[in-house]
Amino acid sequence: MSVAAVSARRVQKQYPGARGVLALDGINIDIPEGQFVSILGPSGCGKSTFLRCVAGLEEITSGDLEVGGRPVSGPPDGIGMVFQRDALLEWRTIRKNLLLPVEFAKKPVANYQAKVDHLLDLTGLRDFEQSYPRELSGGMRQRAAICRALVDDPSLLLMDEPFGALDAFTRDQMNFELQRIWMETRNTVLFVTHGISEAVFLGDIVMVLSPRPGRLVEVIEVDLPRPRPLSVRETPEFGKYVSHIRGLFDNMDAGTEKRKA
Repeated sequence: MSVAAVSARRVQKQYPGARGVLALDGINIDIPEGQFVSILGPSGCGKSTFLRCVAGLEEITSGDLEVGGRPVSGPPDGIGMVFQRDALLEWRTIRKNLLLPVEFAKKPVANYQAKVDHLLDLTGLRDFEQSYPRELSGGMRQRAAICRALVDDPSLLLMDEPFGALDAFTRDQMNFELQRIWMETRNTVLFVTHGISEAVFLGDIVMVLSPRPGRLVEVIEVDLPRPRPLSVRETPEFGKYVSHIRGLFDNMDAGTEKRKA
């Protein structure tokens, strides 16, 4: 039996303090290796908190959380992270930004030059390897951030709304680019988003979380062939997934209003 890339059992996260905010409550899921998982939910539902718990940046309050079959007790080996802000160092060229994780890990930089070349070619950044981040567009900066996260061949890539600050056109382009990159690397991806269409377009699996405290409402398997062109969003098959998920949120909103009344 293969080990799940990420396994959560009754995971709960409550922040300390007078209010004691309960961010996550009873999350149960096994994520197979090599899957692209979209984590979808309203603002404040614990999507990013779950990602940070998987990354070992937050401690869970109770339950069991494993990455690669090992309990999370700090940042696991073999993970990469991409945030909404690209966090590129403005005083380093794009090539040197990509090599930053290698330097932090005190690994021989020379051993990773060929990997950097491949990633630059894969993402169309080869002509900009000696440029500085300020000279790149928002989409190009995010491509560089993805390359940096992939340079050390992580088995698990965590992405926290990486395209949230981009305009709609660039975001569409980045969705397509990310799919193309992932289809070559085939690592496991956990991708946090607010967008239903984005979640369905990218995901093999969509985890739908409720408003706070975040509970797992449904796990949806997306059966759409890859590679998916952007035009797939206009098909009835795609529309069924979007309508189903929107219906889940409508029901959650109705339930919230009923409790308030």
